[in-house]
Amino acid sequence: MTAAAPYDAIILGAGGAGLMCAGVAGQRGRRVLVIDHADRPGKKILISGGGRCNFTNIHAAPDRFLSANPHFAKSALGRYTPEDFIALVDRYRIAWHEKTLGQLFCDGSAKEIVGLLMAECARGNVRVALGRPIADVTHADGRFTVRYGDEAATAPALVIATGGPSIPKMGATGFAYDLARQFGLKLVEPRPALVPLTLSGEDLLFRELSGVSAEVIARAGKASFREATLFTHRGLSGPAILQISSYWRNGEEIGIDFLPDRQADWPLAAKRARPKTHFHTLLGELLPDRLAEALAKKIGLWGELANLPDAKLRAAAARLADWRFRPNGSEGFAKAEVTAGGIATDGLSSQTMEARKIPGLYAIGEAVDVTGWLGGYNFQWAWASGWAAGQAL
Repeated sequence: MTAAAPYDAIILGAGGAGLMCAGVAGQRGRRVLVIDHADRPGKKILISGGGRCNFTNIHAAPDRFLSANPHFAKSALGRYTPEDFIALVDRYRIAWHEKTLGQLFCDGSAKEIVGLLMAECARGNVRVALGRPIADVTHADGRFTVRYGDEAATAPALVIATGGPSIPKMGATGFAYDLARQFGLKLVEPRPALVPLTLSGEDLLFRELSGVSAEVIARAGKASFREATLFTHRGLSGPAILQISSYWRNGEEIGIDFLPDRQADWPLAAKRARPKTHFHTLLGELLPDRLAEALAKKIGLWGELANLPDAKLRAAAARLADWRFRPNGSEGFAKAEVTAGGIATDGLSSQTMEARKIPGLYAIGEAVDVTGWLGGYNFQWAWASGWAAGQAL
């Protein structure tokens, strides 16, 4: 093996955070090497947003991110904002649009965002080594040495930007956590987030509704989201469920308000106005037919409203406003859009992303215990944390 080539910084991972960090550091005059075992850069970027990359969210405030330390993300998010990344996108003349709830997408292809990041790296003379599995990482005398393939590189700074284990078919692994353990950094237990939930037992009935969707409010603990829920052959999915999954813990219930626009006494008002209407018919006017029928069957209310006691109608309305499901699990890292948990923030500087006890070691992006909501938030964390570390290298 040839002698280790010297750099100012070695970045492990050619995803959004790693490439952002590399471009920023390179353009500050640092000699930067990016290494990734994947054969292409930004593989998760390419599949995001249906191939159009939901590259940020204009509402990306710190309270929309989960972490054991909810204050950790404030510094990076405050110093590199959605407007900053939008300005970069505009500089590359990439057309974009707001889809819903502040979510920004490319008009064309996610490839344009990867192209932007690679161009920024090129501007900083960054070397990007792809398809190069990392053999080992060592640290001695204030320098990190990385062996990859038949090469080795050394630098006083090493950035962990290898993400989490979500979507393993894209090559995602828990390598960041192995490195964290090697260097004595604590971990917050990683778990799948933004992931469909699975149902069993009494809730199996709802699997028969596979393909049915409705706008609901989903709740777990103090968190609630109003978006679409999709019934699947395994359980529950759709934006509302993906959002709430990040707050849900195994064994807990989630609550669904199937009729978020209805007042509490809506069945009684309907009974007065249309006494001959059947309850399941009324429900069918408010929800997809198959869902209305399943809910009416589960509630056990049949017949004309005039013949149904007010107390039972009130109870039905209350249940529909807070229908309890107890998921038996999730679809796991294979279907999770991101990983919650990861490298604990209490061992990192919120200003620079540098490890407090190991000078020169940094962790950014999904590898860190900061997880955003669905809809561009996690990309904004990648850009912001990558920028913060890039400024510090």
